[in-house]
Amino acid sequence: MDSAVEVLRDGPVRLESLDDGAIWRVVLATPKANILDMEKCDLLSSIFREAAEAKSLRAVIIDADGPHFSFGASVQEHLPEQIEAMLDGFHQLFYSILDSRVVTLASVRGQCLGGAMELAIFCNRLFASPDAFLGQPEIVLGVLAPVASVMLADRVGRSRAENLLLSGASMSAPEGLAIGLVDELADDPTLAALEYAREHLLPKSASSLRYALQAARMGFDERVRKSLAEVDRLFLEDLIKTADHQEGLNAFLQKRQQVWKDE
Repeated sequence: MDSAVEVLRDGPVRLESLDDGAIWRVVLATPKANILDMEKCDLLSSIFREAAEAKSLRAVIIDADGPHFSFGASVQEHLPEQIEAMLDGFHQLFYSILDSRVVTLASVRGQCLGGAMELAIFCNRLFASPDAFLGQPEIVLGVLAPVASVMLADRVGRSRAENLLLSGASMSAPEGLAIGLVDELADDPTLAALEYAREHLLPKSASSLRYALQAARMGFDERVRKSLAEVDRLFLEDLIKTADHQEGLNAFLQKRQQVWKDE
């Protein structure tokens, strides 16, 4: 980074301002896992609400401290007493990104799993280090990935999206590049994201970029909101009532093999 960095907010999510406020770097700052718990989701949503009012802002880079981007959402918060609040807070983050109409760039190293992968692929461009791994392992826990269920096929096609969602397998960043999950490989994905923003976004009008992004995501925006509400109903009214939903989560927390009842 060859320009002054101003830390606007510190804590579990750090907010940095670069290039006189034209670029924000939002950093998950609880390594090594950088779990996307409800606190972080609330902080991220707040930042994107601020981004909506920052008229000179041209790009937000979502990054992370430590060797891994994030291991994903909190498994503990998937338990019955917290699941509804967790899903609502997590999805408000995506709505706040859409509402901000600001270009988002993801910088991914190490593991990028579950809800973290959903956040990364929701960005307009995803930069990853060659040793990064991305995956949606929710099915291994007997749950599903609502955001990825709605929009992953937009990135990689229906068949590949269903394979990732149904197998729970992780994919290396080079494999992700080959299918469109990842947009660019870079040894330093943060620097690559900055260079992209400075070359392609900083010379543009910030207001025009927002209108262009709104236009490009018009149908996507509407579909995500409608379909995510339907997936939430499926999750909260049906899936969480199954024995296997509880078994998958409890087995993970107890560090044992799942014993499925298929019901």
